[in-house]
Amino acid sequence: MKGLSVFDKIVFLLNIVLGLLLLVCCLIPYVQVKTFPLLSFLGLIVPTIFMANIPFLLYWGIRKKKLFFLSFFALLVSYFIFGPFYRFGSSKDSFEEGLKIMTYNTRDFNFKGRSNTKLTGHKIIDFVNQNDPDIVCFQESNSLARRQLDNYPFKYVTPLTSNKSRQAIFSKYPIVGKGSLEFPETANNGIYADVVYKGDTIRIYNLHFQSFQIIPSRVRSIKRVAHAYRKMKTTFIKQEEQANIFDKHRKNSPYKYIVCADLNNTSFSHVYRFVKEESKDTFEQKGHGFGKTFDLKFIPFRIDFVFVDESMQVSTHQNFEINLSDHYPLLTLIRF
Repeated sequence: MKGLSVFDKIVFLLNIVLGLLLLVCCLIPYVQVKTFPLLSFLGLIVPTIFMANIPFLLYWGIRKKKLFFLSFFALLVSYFIFGPFYRFGSSKDSFEEGLKIMTYNTRDFNFKGRSNTKLTGHKIIDFVNQNDPDIVCFQESNSLARRQLDNYPFKYVTPLTSNKSRQAIFSKYPIVGKGSLEFPETANNGIYADVVYKGDTIRIYNLHFQSFQIIPSRVRSIKRVAHAYRKMKTTFIKQEEQANIFDKHRKNSPYKYIVCADLNNTSFSHVYRFVKEESKDTFEQKGHGFGKTFDLKFIPFRIDFVFVDESMQVSTHQNFEINLSDHYPLLTLIRF
């Protein structure tokens, strides 16, 4: 640090902290929550840490200082671990031939949010009908969909006897098998349906992992911060347990699979890597932009996903930023 002004020394110290922090983030997908819980929290802000390193790269680069290599190395490693944070795919998707799949956490078809209207549920039904997917997976569904989506003759909904939040799979193609994945000590669960499409049977999973149930605006004291930390740590551990239950079930499946999931965690997490495994993330294949799926101001949270068997071809993927739930729906076209 010889020859640096006091200001440059301060900048470089900050650079070291943020550069090392980004490199630590690169470990997140490979470390279990129980091993190092703090890493899971960093997974929620990886894009922010990534972006914070870019000004240092530019600052030292413009000044032709070799110090720019620290941020350059950290950004390069994180790029290879996580991939690009913004995707330059086509925003004009064409949904023609193939199996069209939608996933949507509807928050019980009763989200007040920005729309603040009792007609939200009916607007969601209209949205689904307009886009006309072959298969639609709802997380946090209710009886409204079952009553009004009559153009889907085949359906499977979380059994009422399970005392879980209701997930639902609606299909235009016959369902020849179905079941529920019972996640212990939680209101969340997953379901699956075996759908016959063009003579082939495909297993459709609909997963809803543990949510944080924390309202950031209410965390205003040290006591509440400590409580939020404990609650989030428990949530991360439960998500990992639920991912293990799903993975064991998937490994015993005789069919190719498609997973529609609200993971309540980001694509930088260990849970995401575990659930995705060898499958394809449809956003990574054909998505556009940041892929935001959750309505959190200023942060492009992507916590809803469609994963497809590696043998399948992803033709199109589209995110819809409509304020009918706290989540945004995804629509993708798959070919075999």
